Amino acid sequence: RRTVAPTPVAGFGLLLEVDDVRHIGADNFNDTRNGVTDRPGVADPEGTDLNQALLRYTGWQDTEVVVGRQRIERANQRFVGGVGWRQNEQTFDAGGISHKFGKKLATSYSWVGQVNRIQGPDNGTPPADLDSNTHLLDASYAFGPLATVAAYGYLMDFDNADGLSNDTYGLRLTGATDVATGWKAGYALEYAEQSDGGDNPVDYDASYYLVEGSISAARLGFKLGYEVLEGDDAPGSAFRTPLATLHAFQGWADKFLTTPDAGVEDLYVAVTGKALGADLLVRFHDFSAESSSADWGSEVDFSANWPLGKHYAVLLKGATYDSDDLSTDTSKYWVQLTANF
Repeated sequence: RRTVAPTPVAGFGLLLEVDDVRHIGADNFNDTRNGVTDRPGVADPEGTDLNQALLRYTGWQDTEVVVGRQRIERANQRFVGGVGWRQNEQTFDAGGISHKFGKKLATSYSWVGQVNRIQGPDNGTPPADLDSNTHLLDASYAFGPLATVAAYGYLMDFDNADGLSNDTYGLRLTGATDVATGWKAGYALEYAEQSDGGDNPVDYDASYYLVEGSISAARLGFKLGYEVLEGDDAPGSAFRTPLATLHAFQGWADKFLTTPDAGVEDLYVAVTGKALGADLLVRFHDFSAESSSADWGSEVDFSANWPLGKHYAVLLKGATYDSDDLSTDTSKYWVQLTANF
């Protein structure tokens, strides 16, 4: 990925970013474009794409205006993100403005005319782009380290994917505090309501819940969470997150990129640490249906990341999904070398 971002002049800055994806070795996987439909999916099709091309203005105090093809990442990317794990990032043809009112209140708004998805740049199934008339509104207020409250409204309307169109409104509360020498505890609470938007042919209402707690020190951390995306027996009535960075949630095996009609409950526990010069993570998920007695299985994820000097790192990563009433047993493993200059 190549980025050109010169120093702003009179408050104006221009950014151009291009990515090129090529396969090394045999295509023994389904990249969504190569026609290998009898193999597991790895959604990294070959191609050269204009990832970002934007004009930014920062000449007004505490304000940023961005117009063009751009990266949009809201909060923890559970609803709107860049899907940065994939080789071709998700970006947005959009116009947006953000403003900070002092140190505590931050606001932002974006209108999105097209979503450039990870399956691009060549069109196919699923589509490379979503024709969009989407409004993204966010506001957050920091009361202090113990509490930051965020409110959001995401009105998503897709002309070429009516079944994904939705209106979502939610609140998120986060905070952290020192609990003992060298130890910090944190939490996140979130609730959202969603209904059909645009020309979605399904009339539905669904909710989202998150309760998460953590405690961590310099070399060791623990996290426990419970996330619910409501569902229903009627097809297309489950809570959906079409613009999320989905790989970061509900397991790295990517079995829940689309919410099952019966919804999903995810009880997870994670342990992080540092050992042998690496940043380590192990996480366990227990999945079940929200609106039925079905068992969606369980998953174990792990990663180890070794920094090599200032510019390089080696990542080992894996996911093992044990199915029950959903999909099939799946294991995925990655070895990745990164270079940053």
